[in-house]
Amino acid sequence: MHVLILGGTTEGRRLAELLADEAGVRVTSSLAGRVAAPRLPPGEVRVGGFGGAEGLAAWLAEHHVDALIDATHPFAGTISFNAAKAAALAHVPLLALRRPGWVAEEGDDWHPVGSLEEAARALPALGERVFLTTGRLGLAAFAGPGLDAHWFLVRSVDAPEPPCPARMEVLLDRGPFTLDGEREILRAHRVDVVVTKDSGGSATAPKLVAAREAGVPVVVVRRPAGPEGVSAVATPEEAVDWVRPLRGEVRVVCG
Repeated sequence: MHVLILGGTTEGRRLAELLADEAGVRVTSSLAGRVAAPRLPPGEVRVGGFGGAEGLAAWLAEHHVDALIDATHPFAGTISFNAAKAAALAHVPLLALRRPGWVAEEGDDWHPVGSLEEAARALPALGERVFLTTGRLGLAAFAGPGLDAHWFLVRSVDAPEPPCPARMEVLLDRGPFTLDGEREILRAHRVDVVVTKDSGGSATAPKLVAAREAGVPVVVVRRPAGPEGVSAVATPEEAVDWVRPLRGEVRVVCG
């Protein structure tokens, strides 16, 4: 049985590890290639795009894929819709592996927004020293003249490229992050507002606890809607349980 994981996340790597131990399962992980030195999962790995939904469907057929699991980042967006269309075209069962979103707790000062552009517009009313944890892509939203007075600490795995905020310091780092480390970042850089995407999971959640403790507001970018009608689970272990009954099934693809 051949399983293709659309990965690049902690959950995708963990799923590859679990499936590598399953008898009769061949696992291939596909990474987008946006990170220069990704952490590679076990099994076969491919890097780069497929050429849209049709290209992915052709790859599924050519490589005799029996099951497709979308374990991409909740904000990957386009690839999830392509996966749904490709799975339908290739008649391959599809599962989405989605970590649950974060839930505000007592003491949190969260400001939900629908996009990075909305996040940028919210900043003037909240603070001037911004801990920007949305990654290196999308920084153009914070590069407008209306935010020239703001200072940004931008954390990302790889160095960002222009356009970037006018006043910016870059912190190259990769999660998981510790609570003590996040507390120190807020203190040392005198951060008075945090901007994050609702990525969910525990690897980057400590910044939310640190902000709550310090009374720092957090601008939270809501997740985009995914394709409808796709079965989803929250953990790699649940994804393995979904795969197991599919082993041994014979799939015939015509066309």
